[in-house]
Amino acid sequence: MKLIVGDYKSVTAERLGINGEGIATINRMVVFIPNLLPGEEAKVEITRVERNYAEARVVKRDNASKDRVKPPCPIYDECGGCQIQHMSPRLQMEYKEEIVRNAFRQKTKLNVDKSDIRPTKGMEDPWYYRNKSQFPLSVRRGEIVSGLYKPNSNTLVPIEHCMVQQRDTTNINNAIVRILNELDIPVYDARRDTGFARTVVVRSGYKTNDVQVVLVVGHEDVPDLDELSDRIMALPNVVSFHLNINSNRSGVIFGYRTIHIAGQEKMDEQLDDVHYHLSPRAFFQLNPAQTEVMYREVVEAAALTGEERVIDAYAGVGSIGLWLAPHAKEIRGMEVVPEAVEDANAHMRENGFNHATYVEGRAEHWIPRWVKDGWIPDVIVVDPPRTGVDHQLLNAIISSKAQRLVYVSCNPQTLARDADQLMKAGYKVNYVQPYDMFPQTAHVESVVVFEKKKKKKY
Repeated sequence: MKLIVGDYKSVTAERLGINGEGIATINRMVVFIPNLLPGEEAKVEITRVERNYAEARVVKRDNASKDRVKPPCPIYDECGGCQIQHMSPRLQMEYKEEIVRNAFRQKTKLNVDKSDIRPTKGMEDPWYYRNKSQFPLSVRRGEIVSGLYKPNSNTLVPIEHCMVQQRDTTNINNAIVRILNELDIPVYDARRDTGFARTVVVRSGYKTNDVQVVLVVGHEDVPDLDELSDRIMALPNVVSFHLNINSNRSGVIFGYRTIHIAGQEKMDEQLDDVHYHLSPRAFFQLNPAQTEVMYREVVEAAALTGEERVIDAYAGVGSIGLWLAPHAKEIRGMEVVPEAVEDANAHMRENGFNHATYVEGRAEHWIPRWVKDGWIPDVIVVDPPRTGVDHQLLNAIISSKAQRLVYVSCNPQTLARDADQLMKAGYKVNYVQPYDMFPQTAHVESVVVFEKKKKKKY
């Protein structure tokens, strides 16, 4: 019998999906049900039906898994920023490991049960870890509010306290919203192309306590900008204030142009003994405490002795390269964003490394060129976006004959896809280490070490 939107069904969740939802089967149809754990029985309402799957919401749950906990966040069910607060810490760690294992099972021929896929490395305190907030603005009952949109909707959920954001970011965000209300600065309406204030972005230094503020606006001629700037710069620890101009109707946070208004152009940040200067648009890991743990893993995984040539691909501002530099003979990196290349080279100089060079462009262009000139890498480190490694770059890595590849992944599905290509080209998976980089969410990062198989001698 075909499922219909609005149908009520009784189900038992069998397993968990990649977004933390429970998965049940009705009439051989896979049904995804948020906030339902394996073994839990519930009455559900079908909310969406596609050719190969359906979605549903819990109407009434009949029993509770031993791994169900009460989410401490009062708006957990509305916000959508976290997906698995209702899971016990133990289940969260096991779930993330299993997501990685399943990705390799589905997309590669790796013998997962006999491979070194390790338990997820979690945090001792998995709360208040995010160093950057990006809260869109809206108007409720005549007052400006900030928050996050409900999943699959245009409804903004106001947030004054977030349990995964560093407290500094939330406090500064709330103060800026109060200032915008007091100065009566209109919120931007993308449909009418009217108003100004669109999104408040706050980044807080992990060890420096510096705070950088970016106000995303629809138009740059913001009223009372001088007073707005003075009041923002007077907030605790704020060292940098910028405007970003974005009149695009899409949901993309940033526009292409950023204007420095007051204070420092960049904020200072530090991980372990490594120092960074971050421009407003610079990519930087959102969980600095866990990033320190993961970057130590990357250094260990690279197994450098001081004699290796290393390529830092998808380099950003040189975040990982700075950790590898003390142990490498030479580092070369590339990045498509010119400002990031400038920052990466500056970071190397400021940290005392003169054997590292970053260039603008794509890795699939530079790696073959360097190899042709006789510069053969021993180790390549990649930290790609969720889309994974570009196909041309994979071919360039394979052709480079690098003996070791350290892959830092934020998406198990694209990681496994790329691993399949590398394995077919003669690389073996040494080990996989999942990381809980974003506790309370379904996201999982991994560090994977690939080694070139040695050719058999006859």
